Amino acid sequence: MSEHDTNRSAEDGEAVQYDPASSRYDVFECPDCDNVVLALGRDDPPMSCHGESMQRVTDCDITVKPPDVRQVLLDAFGLPKAGLDICLCVIGEGPLSANEVAESLGYDRSTVTRYLNKLVDIGLLRRSELNREAGGVVNVYHSVDLERMRRETLIGFYIWAGEAAALIEEANVTKQDYMAENPDRELPDVFWESFPDN
Repeated sequence: MSEHDTNRSAEDGEAVQYDPASSRYDVFECPDCDNVVLALGRDDPPMSCHGESMQRVTDCDITVKPPDVRQVLLDAFGLPKAGLDICLCVIGEGPLSANEVAESLGYDRSTVTRYLNKLVDIGLLRRSELNREAGGVVNVYHSVDLERMRRETLIGFYIWAGEAAALIEEANVTKQDYMAENPDRELPDVFWESFPDN
């Protein structure tokens, strides 16, 4: 597949294949063990393994479905469109109260409050108390520093990706063990039952 074909496929939403010549990330592997590392925005190997520099992966036969940012946020952070809308609203217009966000977006206040609290827990927003002129206090939500947000979301995604990679590796080992013990049988549905739904 050429670079042009790779990019076209990703844009068409069909499939994308790793191409180190045009990717915005690199994959490195150790030539002596199974250690594989994803590096974003780096030219040099991110680390060494066994005292030697890891080697950039230059060939990969598997193709994958291109990620959608909404699905990535949903899978990694439990943050669907409503949560993303709320986050962007506060980043662009904050500090805002839950009522102000609900009015601005036309969302139910309980939905807004739930996502605001989740966004604070994730580390994308911060919450503080504001004294009202008429008395009393109200919670308002602010954007965190954008560089901090970039770092936290990237690290959070890497943690999620690491958990996903561990699940894939566990699935491969489980499949390999089952096939070795049952060479004449197909892999049954019970294989998936060993991985609980979250």
